[in-house]
Amino acid sequence: MSKEYETLIDIIRKRRTIRKLKVDPIPDDAIEEILEAGRWAMSGANGQPWEYIVVKDPKTKTKLYSEYRNTLIDYNFWIELMRVPNLRHPAFPRTGDPIEELKKRKEREGWGNAPVLICVIGDGRKQWSTIMGGHTFGRDQSHLTDGLANTCTLIHLAAASLGLGSQWVTIQIEEPFKRILKVPDVYKFHSIIPIGYPDMPKREGVRRPISEITHKNQFQKDKYLSNHDILQYIEELRKKTIPKYKSIIS
Repeated sequence: MSKEYETLIDIIRKRRTIRKLKVDPIPDDAIEEILEAGRWAMSGANGQPWEYIVVKDPKTKTKLYSEYRNTLIDYNFWIELMRVPNLRHPAFPRTGDPIEELKKRKEREGWGNAPVLICVIGDGRKQWSTIMGGHTFGRDQSHLTDGLANTCTLIHLAAASLGLGSQWVTIQIEEPFKRILKVPDVYKFHSIIPIGYPDMPKREGVRRPISEITHKNQFQKDKYLSNHDILQYIEELRKKTIPKYKSIIS
């Protein structure tokens, strides 16, 4: 094992989604270093569809989080409560009064107080730099979303390498956030990445063993999971992750 690989795998294993960040300011140099890593991500035919909006202005951060709280938190909360309790996302309640729980969630400060928000947007026209077949067949994702996911991954890893925490905030409803930041309609608003110093203890990650997810030469049928197996898998996963989420969001 090379020293380079040891350094890389150490950063990858230590990276965690940090939902509690200190308000302490971050040096501009650190943000530049994070974006420098992000811009070296892979993309179809090197189209590089990503752009970053770095938000430090308190009023703008408040507007973004208020929109997230009033639109996505409310929507996701009620949609998630339609699921069987033991299969819900680990951050959502399984007992208690849902009205009270939603009220508590909306009263939390959340990532609006993070020192820096990196908003990742993408220009879909740039994916035309790659092969036409990539726009023809029925993939659920595109070369645009592939590239944006790649740059986000490097941003998170770069933040971890600098001792900073980051959060993965998916934006399902783009338009309100575009209006706040004056993003042109043709762009995709992919995600918001809050960056700051962690304000929570370190915790171990949960990952499936390599032997369980690796196939040799062809797909091994004995590793195929039936629908029932998938439900059992999610239930077992929840047992490992729910305690970790409780320590974060309580």
